[in-house]
Amino acid sequence: MESSNSGALSILFVCHGNICRSPAAEGALRSLIRKQGFDGRVKVDSAGTSAYHIGEIPHPDTRKAAAEAGIKLEHRARQFTAFDLERFDYILAMDRHNYEDVLAVTSSEEERSRVFMYRKFDPEVEDSRIPDVPDPYYGGFAGFREVQSIVQRTSESILEWLRSMEPAAQRN
Repeated sequence: MESSNSGALSILFVCHGNICRSPAAEGALRSLIRKQGFDGRVKVDSAGTSAYHIGEIPHPDTRKAAAEAGIKLEHRARQFTAFDLERFDYILAMDRHNYEDVLAVTSSEEERSRVFMYRKFDPEVEDSRIPDVPDPYYGGFAGFREVQSIVQRTSESILEWLRSMEPAAQRN
């Protein structure tokens, strides 16, 4: 895992194409990390389980919704690989299908224990069945705004959780 090498925690967000939900989550958390002075202590990235959009910038409506929140997305889509399980401390999947795809390439219980559904950290989710982050790809702009709203509020919970996982020596 990367944290043992660099001292920083690392988190990867995973969706299907890596042009809508996961880059929105990456951008929201990066922005929050900068605002709260947590730079250099958390590595954030995103990837997709499919190869459809490798090298592409985020969907125009993803960029527009992020810009409305004051966030500039500079990510290029890439595909999730088994090597990501070694590179990242935690992997958060945006929906159940991608969660299952990530789990399918794990090779140990330790790796599986570091894979979560993204909305497990959503402060508005009270249901025991964790919902998906809806895929806005085939809908209108309102769906992209909804995703941006979800990732904005959830980023705060994720950062708080990451702070709690940080070794005590680094918190000072």
